[in-house]
Amino acid sequence: MNKISSNAYLIQLTLVAALGGLLFGYDTAVISGTVSSLKHVFIDPYTWPETTANFMHGLVVSSALVGCIIGGLSGGIISLRFGRRKGLILAAALFLISALGSSMPELFIQPVGTADEKFILTFIIYRLIGGIGVGIASMLSPMYIAEISPAAVRGKLVSWNQFAIVFGMLIVYFVNYSIARKGDDAWLQQLGWRWMFASETIPAVLFLLLLMFVPETPRYLVMKDNRDRALHILRRINGEQEAAGILKRIVETIHLPAGSKRLFSFGSMVIIIGVLLAVLQQFVGINVVMYYAPEIFRNMGSGTDTALLQTIIVGIIILSFTILAIFTVDHWGRKPLQIAGAFGMAFFMIVLGFTFFLEQVNLVSLICMLGYVACFALSWGPVTWVLLSEIFPNRIRGRAMALAVAAMWISNLIISLTFPILNNSSALNQVFHHGFSYWIYGIMGILAALFVRRYVPETKGKSLEELENHWK
Repeated sequence: MNKISSNAYLIQLTLVAALGGLLFGYDTAVISGTVSSLKHVFIDPYTWPETTANFMHGLVVSSALVGCIIGGLSGGIISLRFGRRKGLILAAALFLISALGSSMPELFIQPVGTADEKFILTFIIYRLIGGIGVGIASMLSPMYIAEISPAAVRGKLVSWNQFAIVFGMLIVYFVNYSIARKGDDAWLQQLGWRWMFASETIPAVLFLLLLMFVPETPRYLVMKDNRDRALHILRRINGEQEAAGILKRIVETIHLPAGSKRLFSFGSMVIIIGVLLAVLQQFVGINVVMYYAPEIFRNMGSGTDTALLQTIIVGIIILSFTILAIFTVDHWGRKPLQIAGAFGMAFFMIVLGFTFFLEQVNLVSLICMLGYVACFALSWGPVTWVLLSEIFPNRIRGRAMALAVAAMWISNLIISLTFPILNNSSALNQVFHHGFSYWIYGIMGILAALFVRRYVPETKGKSLEELENHWK
């Protein structure tokens, strides 16, 4: 097979797998347009105290994250027992179920369109189901791409998964904005939020169908002693001359004594580094921006339509700088991007906090928000997923990455639950005027930069098998 056709085949596989990332972004960001509506439908009818109401609102908004933790933890078992491809098929099915159920939590119980606050638990369950799909896809999509990619372009191709995540977010921002424009706030609270969740069925069905036409990864096939099939796929991706050598190296790293396959068989440091990379990606506060962007812009004085439009601008900025990361990660390296991006995020978050604290929320605040997401999109957004898909040795990759992804979603849940409490606290706002939480995220950005500088190895240009030598 010539190089052009093998490259085309590799790109096709990457794009299909990256649809898991698109649905990851779509499912997690669709909530941003429904925050106020969900509060109106599920929270306001109850007469809870302020702290309880804020907590329950945060739980409704972030309920999918509990599912993400379950999906992340189970992704390791699924990837080992059933394979990367079948795991992605399961994720696609869960996305579809969640999209239908979240938009119609009363489905099969009472007439569609009549859901009220009594369906809060049903809604949460459907969001949990979608979260499980997100957790599985967030682990398996970058792993699939990493396991099929040649070393020279692995960073670029895995970064396409992050591009798909951001693209999914941007699409849903446009979808949410378009739906919101079809009626006033009362219509949005009654029907608009349903259409936002239902829109996810389209990419979910597309993902499910396309997965029927992609193969399993060569490394998983070797793990299951299907070397002939693995060699066939390696030939299609890498060409006849290189395929046999790659297969030999894969076999050498996978088929070793059972004791060498334990999670900590390469020591604890690689596990700790992977988990902390995942945790810090969330503790810098990015998903506060993703989930609560319209609410943040309302705090800046914008109306509903303007807030959703500004959220689209955020999505465009993230998409643009993710593209820049795709074309630089294999040239500049992982560490320089991570360190520079973390310091940049810290700077913008701290200044943003001061604009709220000084009650000077204006153009500077918007610039800080856009600068922050640009830094994240250039570094900790795509590069963290690249590193997580690379640093774990073949024999433990499924379990180790499952642990790291679960830690990521736990951290995401912590951030998402605590932000409404901090941001809506009367006591804190009397002193800090909504600025307190942004300072916390800024401090975490500084810690993230120092951590990468000290502990994270550079993985640029090395095969997955070569990277094992670092931990040995």
